[in-house]
Amino acid sequence: MANSTILLDYWPSMFCMRARVALREKGVEFEAREEDLANKSPLLLQSNPIHKKVPVLIHNGKPVCESLNVVQYVDEAWSDKNPFFPSDPYGKAQARFWGDFVDKKFSDAQFKIWGKKGEEQAAGVKEFIEAVKILEAELGDKPYFGGDTFGYVDIALITFYSWFGAYEKFGNFSIEAESPKLIAWAKRCMEKESVSKSLPDQEKIVAYAAEFRKNNL
Repeated sequence: MANSTILLDYWPSMFCMRARVALREKGVEFEAREEDLANKSPLLLQSNPIHKKVPVLIHNGKPVCESLNVVQYVDEAWSDKNPFFPSDPYGKAQARFWGDFVDKKFSDAQFKIWGKKGEEQAAGVKEFIEAVKILEAELGDKPYFGGDTFGYVDIALITFYSWFGAYEKFGNFSIEAESPKLIAWAKRCMEKESVSKSLPDQEKIVAYAAEFRKNNL
């Protein structure tokens, strides 16, 4: 499957980064259209009328919404190279479980670190460190979450790495001190062009988060 591939994108979104990484990992050429979330495009509202959120992948005119759903779609639509999932049903189920863990536990905690203050922020740091340690234990001594190959859980999690500088600055803690193996894994992932080209510089994210805090807190 080829032809028209459009990504409705937003540069600092770790969820949009997932779609970018997945498409590049498969070698898919795509057109990234940057959205203004304060003034959402008619195409976004038409393509994702339920949630009105990015990312949306529009493949041959058909929209696919929600970032992990997009990653799974990309894996199936371009199944000829770099599979994101193991071949066995149990391995697939485990990968989906950990992808869901990242979305439910990790994602909520990280927002409290840079998007909140006071007790809520302190709780976010604690929850984030707990989630990091659980993920580090799951990674173990493997190069990637799926074993020897970069896959679904790696894509789900690595995009948050671009935000690590913001978490450390506003949460006033060191992620590497808490979780050296996870940082080593992140640096390994960043050696992949599909990842390094898809994640913005951490300093740009720090500036974005600082602006958000100035305007909203």
